[in-house]
Amino acid sequence: MDRNYALEFVRVTEAAAIASARLMGRGDEKAADHAAVESMRMLLSSINFDGTVVIGEGERDEAPMLYIGEKVGTGEGAKLDLALDPLEGTTICANGANNSISVIAIAEQGHFLHAPDTYMDKIAVGPAAKGCISLDVSATENIKRVAEAKKCALDELTVVILDRPRHQDLIQEVRSTGARIYLIGDGDVSAAIATARPETGVDLLIGNGGAPEGVISAAALRCLGGDFVGRLTFRNEEEKSRASRMGIKDFDRTYSLHDLASGKVMFCATGVTDGTFLKGVRMTPGGAKTHSMVMRSESGTVRYVEADHRFDHKPSWK
Repeated sequence: MDRNYALEFVRVTEAAAIASARLMGRGDEKAADHAAVESMRMLLSSINFDGTVVIGEGERDEAPMLYIGEKVGTGEGAKLDLALDPLEGTTICANGANNSISVIAIAEQGHFLHAPDTYMDKIAVGPAAKGCISLDVSATENIKRVAEAKKCALDELTVVILDRPRHQDLIQEVRSTGARIYLIGDGDVSAAIATARPETGVDLLIGNGGAPEGVISAAALRCLGGDFVGRLTFRNEEEKSRASRMGIKDFDRTYSLHDLASGKVMFCATGVTDGTFLKGVRMTPGGAKTHSMVMRSESGTVRYVEADHRFDHKPSWK
């Protein structure tokens, strides 16, 4: 992949972030998500590549735009697969809370797992604990392994867990180890990335969340040198049938980082609301300020991009 694509795609996440940030805190999740999707789709159409959405807003019957299998780009140039979430953390944005982002992961064709819209048991860590995690041992054992790899005490670790009723037993188990817990209401892609950024103070993500988000998280951690393992969990036979149609044959398989995102990978994210590693959109008179992250697995380079955007703005009171 041409490395210049990285800057092309960050323009896309910037546009989606600005569009959804206009609706921050207004309590309308659908409107914020729709604004991000429309902006992302419009900007993607201007990039010279032959793209396919493999992780998107859902299947075609459920998502009119950026659905799984949708073709994007001009249709000319490199054949690339996209795993994207125009607004990761729709509830976060609608409530004006922290850690809502717009994300796109890019890989050469055929290098992302075509994950169905179901759930996934997942564990994410940063580079210091790479190779230590497993879904075949308990949360307690994983925490001990990470502490040993990072040469720290258990009570110095911070574990991120989605605050869901299904995680009550997990939360109690983690508390029993002495590790600290950071409960989040949404946005586990941000949390997975945070495990690989020392400034965030986050060491480990563990629990059950969305499978599509698992693929996006794995792509980011490929660029950051971290690690990720995941295993699909199905709520009913319909979800298994959908997975089968998407090429999933072993429903009990544990997926490694490279099973989920292989080859050369790029990752772009723009903050919508303030978060642990990205600042949110700042609206200014006649424009906006954005803060983005751009990464490539090939070089391991992480760039932070701050941009001032100028656009015509006619206040509603005039």
